[in-house]
Amino acid sequence: MSVLGLKVEDAELLVEARRFADELVEDKVASSIAAKDATLWGTDAESEASIRLNWVDLGETSRPLVNRIAELKDKLAASGIHRVVLAGMGGSSLAPEVICKTEGLPLTVLDTTDAGQVDDALAGDLPSTVLVVSSKSGSTVETDSHYRIFSKAFTAAGLDPAEHIVVVTDPGSPLQERVEQLGIPVVNADPNVGGRYSALTAFGLVPAGLAGADIDTLLSDASAAAEELSQDSADNPGLLLGGALASRHASGAEKVVFADTGSGIVGFGDWAEQLIAESTGKLGTGLLPVVVENTSAPGFADVGDDATTVAIGTDAAGARIATSGKLGGLFLLWEYATVVAGRLIGINPFDQPDVEAAKKAARALLDAPAEDASGDRPTFVDGAIEVHAGDWLPEGTEHTVGAAVHALLNAAPDHGYLSIQAYLDRLADASTAVLRGELARRSGLQTTFGWGPRFLHSTGQYHKGGHQNGVYLQITGSVPSDVEVPDRPYTLASLQHAQALGDGRVLAEHGRPVLRLNLTDREAGLVQLATAVTQDS
Repeated sequence: MSVLGLKVEDAELLVEARRFADELVEDKVASSIAAKDATLWGTDAESEASIRLNWVDLGETSRPLVNRIAELKDKLAASGIHRVVLAGMGGSSLAPEVICKTEGLPLTVLDTTDAGQVDDALAGDLPSTVLVVSSKSGSTVETDSHYRIFSKAFTAAGLDPAEHIVVVTDPGSPLQERVEQLGIPVVNADPNVGGRYSALTAFGLVPAGLAGADIDTLLSDASAAAEELSQDSADNPGLLLGGALASRHASGAEKVVFADTGSGIVGFGDWAEQLIAESTGKLGTGLLPVVVENTSAPGFADVGDDATTVAIGTDAAGARIATSGKLGGLFLLWEYATVVAGRLIGINPFDQPDVEAAKKAARALLDAPAEDASGDRPTFVDGAIEVHAGDWLPEGTEHTVGAAVHALLNAAPDHGYLSIQAYLDRLADASTAVLRGELARRSGLQTTFGWGPRFLHSTGQYHKGGHQNGVYLQITGSVPSDVEVPDRPYTLASLQHAQALGDGRVLAEHGRPVLRLNLTDREAGLVQLATAVTQDS
């Protein structure tokens, strides 16, 4: 009996998906993935694939972590430590957040450089807090900053950081060497699993398990799905789903629009967003995930022929495709389908060649703040918003926020997309997310929404490496109260600012229109922006 649900509601698409599945069965692709065959994606991908395929059997190989995490949790609880704060980016934070939200467990996730959001986490009960520092190498600038900030805060509160920090990292990483000297416990993750495929490694399981998640059942569900997904069968849901995505891509549907239809899984689309965008968005091609609020939302209810709608849940609700099952199994289903689609599209699903560009640009700005200031003058100011636009803005454009946004939308090509990137506090400024639906409705464009710098570790790869038909709306804001990063020559505010400008400059170098709206007063600016968007729509 199948433990995974897959419905392809489009009859023509189902025929094409089965045609691809038959070819994949003939080539024994499913069993070859399960056997970790690195040759499946071509000669150029082989070296990377050879060290990135251990995700296929994590349902079994991650079993020893169950007791290790239980022991850690008990030890922390004995010291009155029960509040879990996770410092991690991309694959180190997205999966544990989905796991905990689905089980209704509290987990404070720091995948931000917003000073207000970090300050809020620091304001919690530090004596009852454990900081889980998750990074493959330890060099991730956001996570390193959080580690430094919390270490200082623990010490200032008279607490031993070694009793309040747990590190998840690859074996022998510089981070492991540094923290073990301080007596901080380390849990190693499998180094032969890439970040976006790491949901069932220590990166997903340690923070979720410490927060109280049932990781034993999660792994059991994954093991059951692995058996099904490894079969060379035309009914294999991983082959059919990968074939359907590749078939739609071949016909011009370069976006995949996700909506939940009562699956009981909270935030699955946010996890799948990184998996699909980073895995396929390169060499000028790929699939762009678009996560929408519900099946009635703009971009789903009125989907165009450039997108494929996917329902997460047993109710297809008008979607072309629906996937269902337990969370552990769904993680694995989408991982299989993504690498299958990668093979069919003709890309390496395990590298991310364009991610580093934005990081380098941000580092350059941090190293040269004078250059930052000289290149950061607004095009014009409208009320509480500084408007920064490039040469793409037509001459004579009215100096209002509404006119600038309208010009950005008009700059999108046919079948292009709009990416909204909010470098703000995703808790205090959560209302910013409503802009996605409003601008999607107004423009008719598939529209994504991402919190910066979180999205840089997710869809950021696609923006630079995928189809070059996006337009980008950045939203930044003043920082009323900054946070120093110990032993670093920058604060969180300057880091956040450099990340926004750095990524914007890389996008502009790719010839893409970027509009940055800087809110000199966040509250007033957000009200003004919302008014401009709704009144001009």
